[in-house]
Amino acid sequence: MQNTVHEKFMQIAIELSEYNVKQGTGGPFGAVIVKDGMIVARSANRVVPTNDPTAHAEVSVIRLACQELGTYDLSGCEIYTSCEPCPMCLGAIYWARIDKVYYANTKADAAAIGFDDHFIYNELESPMAERKLPFIQLLRDEAMTAFKLWETTENKTDY
Repeated sequence: MQNTVHEKFMQIAIELSEYNVKQGTGGPFGAVIVKDGMIVARSANRVVPTNDPTAHAEVSVIRLACQELGTYDLSGCEIYTSCEPCPMCLGAIYWARIDKVYYANTKADAAAIGFDDHFIYNELESPMAERKLPFIQLLRDEAMTAFKLWETTENKTDY
């Protein structure tokens, strides 16, 4: 696709982010998923109206695109997001197998207005025992039963 087409999709993501702020319904983030040059889904940040801390624009648009396409695998799709994805959204983008990410604002731009994910990056690099959020392992042997069942079951969908 030519840059003007990419810019058109990015402009839609940016407009979603602006609209969200003007409506007072959430943070200044918007995202669009495109497949074969056509918009599959679009969403803004939905954290506040849904009371869902995972409803960032990228996660929300991935959910919508998966519903629209009837699949959890968004191979062949591209995402246009008004801001560089946070660690959670980046993980969702990888799990969805999206082919390419286009972004406008950077994580530094987001941090400058109060959306700072630096502490998450730091936590991910820290050993479990040194993280600010306590991680306590319980009942691993019991939980391994489900993993063993998964390994041996024949009617499973690998993803």
